Amino acid sequence: MAESITLARPYANAAFEVAVADKALAEWSGMLKTLAAVAADDKISNLLKNPALTAEKQADALLAISGDETSAKGKNMIRLLAENRRLTLLPEIAEIFEVLKAAKEKSIDVELATAFTLSDALVEQLTQALQKRLDRTVKLHTSVDQGLIGGAVIRAGDTVIDSSVRGKLNKLAESLSS
Repeated sequence: MAESITLARPYANAAFEVAVADKALAEWSGMLKTLAAVAADDKISNLLKNPALTAEKQADALLAISGDETSAKGKNMIRLLAENRRLTLLPEIAEIFEVLKAAKEKSIDVELATAFTLSDALVEQLTQALQKRLDRTVKLHTSVDQGLIGGAVIRAGDTVIDSSVRGKLNKLAESLSS
């Protein structure tokens, strides 16, 4: 069976094209995040996987829960997903949509894990340096991981910059053992 991300990609691309054409990226982003959160709930997920329910009933149940958050075109997409038994793909669809949206807006979410809390000034300097290096608007999310010992690990999409002491020790151990 194909991976869920592979199955979700065409739906995410179609939703993105509609959102761009309607100049409604933010609205679609919010709508898909809401639908993904609802679909990811254990009880709702079990309902959406229930083969005894018709596609129409599954779509109606999901739309009833999501309320007024779903536009007319969004409702059409939900009904299409239900017909194709793909409602459980909503979290992956929302994730892919966000990646496409970020690429269009030339922005990127960056995770920064450090051994210690950084000052606001240093966070701002890092943000500026990353924006220059990545040529995108950076949304920096920081966290503290004391297991790093020192240094930092930066994750920006597929790019990982590991300048932590733990990472350097692991590389040293790897080179000594080979």
